Amino acid sequence: MEDSLDWPDEWLLSLSWTLKVSVVTLVVLALSAASVMKFTGWGRNFKALTLSHFIPGRSWASWQPILSITAVLVLAIVGVRLQVLDSYFQNGLYTAFQKRDASQFYRYMGIFGFIAAVNVVQVMLSYFLGQLLVIRWRVWLTNEMLTDWMTDRSYHVANFLPDAVDNPDQRIQEDINSFTSNSQDLLLGAVSAIISTCSFVAVLWTLSGPMSVFGFQVPRAMTFAILIYVTVASVVVFKVAHPLIRLNFVKEALAASFRYALVRLRDNSESVAFYSGERVERRNLDSGFRAVIGNAWDLVHRNVKLNGLNIVVTQLSVVIPFILQAPRFFSGAVSLGDMQQTASAMGQVHDSLSFFRNNYDTFATYRATIDRLIGLKKVNAQARKMPTLSIGTDRRLDVRRLTINLPTGQPLIEDLTFTLGTGDTLLVKGPSGCGKTTLLRALAGLWPYADGQVRRPTGTQALFLSQRPYLPLGTLRQSLYYPEDTATDSDPARGVDILHRVQLGHLAERIDEPRDWGRILSPGEQQRLGFARILLNRPRIAFLDEATSAMDAGIELMLYRLLRDDLPECTIVSVAHHHTLESVHTNHLDLSGSGGWALSEISGTVKG
Repeated sequence: MEDSLDWPDEWLLSLSWTLKVSVVTLVVLALSAASVMKFTGWGRNFKALTLSHFIPGRSWASWQPILSITAVLVLAIVGVRLQVLDSYFQNGLYTAFQKRDASQFYRYMGIFGFIAAVNVVQVMLSYFLGQLLVIRWRVWLTNEMLTDWMTDRSYHVANFLPDAVDNPDQRIQEDINSFTSNSQDLLLGAVSAIISTCSFVAVLWTLSGPMSVFGFQVPRAMTFAILIYVTVASVVVFKVAHPLIRLNFVKEALAASFRYALVRLRDNSESVAFYSGERVERRNLDSGFRAVIGNAWDLVHRNVKLNGLNIVVTQLSVVIPFILQAPRFFSGAVSLGDMQQTASAMGQVHDSLSFFRNNYDTFATYRATIDRLIGLKKVNAQARKMPTLSIGTDRRLDVRRLTINLPTGQPLIEDLTFTLGTGDTLLVKGPSGCGKTTLLRALAGLWPYADGQVRRPTGTQALFLSQRPYLPLGTLRQSLYYPEDTATDSDPARGVDILHRVQLGHLAERIDEPRDWGRILSPGEQQRLGFARILLNRPRIAFLDEATSAMDAGIELMLYRLLRDDLPECTIVSVAHHHTLESVHTNHLDLSGSGGWALSEISGTVKG
């Protein structure tokens, strides 16, 4: 029996083929990637999002991404070559069966063992290196996105933009994971599909013979028939699947919004329960869920059409090679092995070209993911372009001609000017909506609609307390020291002592217990923990925004006096409605809400 391949020499020929195809593939891929990133919108977004990860520098670590993707691509090409060799193995094996040649049968079993062994190594290496590439890529991109999101407080300032993005947490956590995984899967799938198509078309070409079509003899007709069939089927499927891009984008947005509504209800469960607001909350949740289900049905209807068409195309591809090759088999022109190899090659060509058709839904999701990630980067960039009030550094709080407006341009405070020295205290008062909290935001550099000059202690020398202090996940000690690290304190007992001093001694034994303390502590306990932070961090200036609203008057006065006794040089600026706090402040700032203000001092009153 004559072999279709010269197996003793084929291993070196396959190695040479793999190297040549790898070089050509890398060059073509680089040119194709450059074209996609220049001429397509999603390609330009991909470039802006992640190209810098694959540009090597001088260090060895900077070369790892490009070397990893090169290795994974070469292994994919090796996998295609093994499939081609397997098709020739099957040809020889079935021909041995047809001729009842036992020696050839056992010979081909030996060939199969070698192919299978190489295939096992190729699959394992491909998986490991592929995961190595994806995980390192995900780590890099997550760090990039987190840095971009948190630089210049973009995570907060973006809330003032009219087109702020939804669910940045989902985009960073889920979308990055999806993006890196799908990038690799689609790239390797596309490269393997193209190389496999070319390889197995060459196989079909050698197995094809002439065929009479409408009275004309067409050489190698089977190859052309199969290519035409798969190409036409793919074009039709692309047409049917195109709406999936928009539907998948909407799917992610609706699911994220519904999940946020559920989380918001959980976080505000007590307030909803007090109001007996279950009916309203359920109506809002039902409305969000109806939108999710409506989108799900749209996807179902579109995927029914797509999957039905894919199944029909796939089923027909099973019998087409036998129908086309049967006349030549029955005439003795081809062997049983040739028939088997024809079916195998046809299956490989069909599956390879069908990759683009079958993964249209995945690609639609992939484009939507890129759009969501690049949307977050664009919003972060816009946030950094928002006007910000420059905060200078000084031991005192020095405010000069500070004007604060609403986003609509309506003035809240105009030309505010005052100076607080070391140890001075200021109580900011006024009717609701007059701009008290907004003033503190401006003094912190968080309000973009402000103009003027502000100089004050900065960095760790300034501490802001809101009405409900933020408590990070972790131990109570971590919440107490926040935003500082507990490791910076050489005396762990100091935290326990301060808890006792702010009337939280009952929590001292649980100080190193990891819990969601924001849900465990009452509002009053959380506010007392905020005062403990001031005593622990000892800032030069502290801003308190309704920081005692959940306390009774006795504890409120005790905590303020504790601050004055322990931190006599700390400047304190308070926003409060309680008249009891007037006795522990030396200066009063009254805001009118329409731009006017009045600053009262011991020596008299200054009006603006």
